[in-house]
Amino acid sequence: MSRAKLVVIALVAMTGVGGGGGPVDPAGLAWATCPEAPTAPFQCATLTVPLDYADPGKGTLGLAVVRSKATGPRIGSLVLNFGGPGGSGVTTLLASGTAFASLNRSYDLVSFDPRGVDRSSGIQCLPPKEFEEFLEAEPSLDETTERNLSIEFVQGCQKNAGRILPYVGTVNAAKDMELLRQALGDPKLNYLGFSYGTHLGATYATLFPQKTGRMVLDAALDPTVGLLEQSRTQVLGFQKAYENYLADCERQGCPFGGNAAVVRLLDQLEKKPLMVNGRKVTDDTVRAAIGEALYSKLSWPLLTQALTAAIAGDGTGVQTLADLYAGRQPDGTYNTLLSSLNAVLCADTTERPTFAQAEALARDLTKVSPIFGPDAASAGICSVWPTPGEDSNKRVSSRGTQYPVLVVGAVNDPATPFVWAPRLTAELGNAVLLTFQGEGHGAYGQTLCVTGIVDAYLLNGTVPAKGTVCPAT
Repeated sequence: MSRAKLVVIALVAMTGVGGGGGPVDPAGLAWATCPEAPTAPFQCATLTVPLDYADPGKGTLGLAVVRSKATGPRIGSLVLNFGGPGGSGVTTLLASGTAFASLNRSYDLVSFDPRGVDRSSGIQCLPPKEFEEFLEAEPSLDETTERNLSIEFVQGCQKNAGRILPYVGTVNAAKDMELLRQALGDPKLNYLGFSYGTHLGATYATLFPQKTGRMVLDAALDPTVGLLEQSRTQVLGFQKAYENYLADCERQGCPFGGNAAVVRLLDQLEKKPLMVNGRKVTDDTVRAAIGEALYSKLSWPLLTQALTAAIAGDGTGVQTLADLYAGRQPDGTYNTLLSSLNAVLCADTTERPTFAQAEALARDLTKVSPIFGPDAASAGICSVWPTPGEDSNKRVSSRGTQYPVLVVGAVNDPATPFVWAPRLTAELGNAVLLTFQGEGHGAYGQTLCVTGIVDAYLLNGTVPAKGTVCPAT
């Protein structure tokens, strides 16, 4: 969802990932045991990159890298990006590496925290308590309130991460991936990217077509779409997924009364929040909870339980789902996802929609989507961002790559609606589209059809026929 709510080497070492202490790999990275997973088949390292590629004298950044070595005969490395922008590749691969076991037999699975994310000089704009208060109140359909909330957030970003804010855009992240490819010793970059990771991969293919190997872009983002149109499309995408969820719930005897009951809950919580362990559960908490659950159909039963309980006065379930969305940790701190997200979005465009434009869009969308329409109010945040953006990342092409890029789109994807998948395929030029007729954000792993086609491409270079479609089940 598009709401505000993808510093030096020593900082990465302080987080406990990468750095020295391990044998130097022939390819140039010093691999060591990962402190977070000392018994798992993972190794961690730090990749040193320039802060500013145009002026290397400004210093360097240390990027946290993780790998799971191939369990069988190795054909190379497969670099993964799980989206965001702002998602931690290290955390995600450590948690979900087994989901890629079929690929791990032949590839070293490799991921990293991009610049400005978690262990790689992660951007934290507000302390935990203030950030939680921000999430409780934002987005707001009052223009003055939204502006004040955004200014406070942005001032925190500038104070805590001003040094790197100008350099966290996707072009720099793609150049970092080229240095990673070199450090790994692979002649070409083989890549699997999800969501924002499709934009990063497409940018890499544009900059380094001769170094691009087999590339899969799942849950495609159209980089030419402006911030306001992106907000509109995403709101409507989440609304469609929400309606599909409600229809499925009704078929099973929905226990909470459907959409009318949810809208009443939002109205009630806007006036009087629930309390869970001393924390407020607001209407925005419920919006975030619903959005989080719509990323995967597997989460629909959890959403039904959470909404049923909230309508009965217990907000624990919706708070748990909202915490997942916000990146809240068990100790009450937050990861950098929602801070990094805004930093990358504003770095990747010269567009600066005003709060008045964003509020007008939000009010318009709220008429058709009371749940998600208010999220569009967040689209004004770049108007007060402290650094300028740039647009070169919007022009992508895979013409000149060895293999056609494989673009994957799910017809009911809420966060990157399907309409963007054929657009990205056309923009790349040397690309082929695989359509998944199912729900959820990201198609890989959902069915044998999708997984088999993607694996055959990555492992053997087998390109699916034009117009290939995988059913929902």
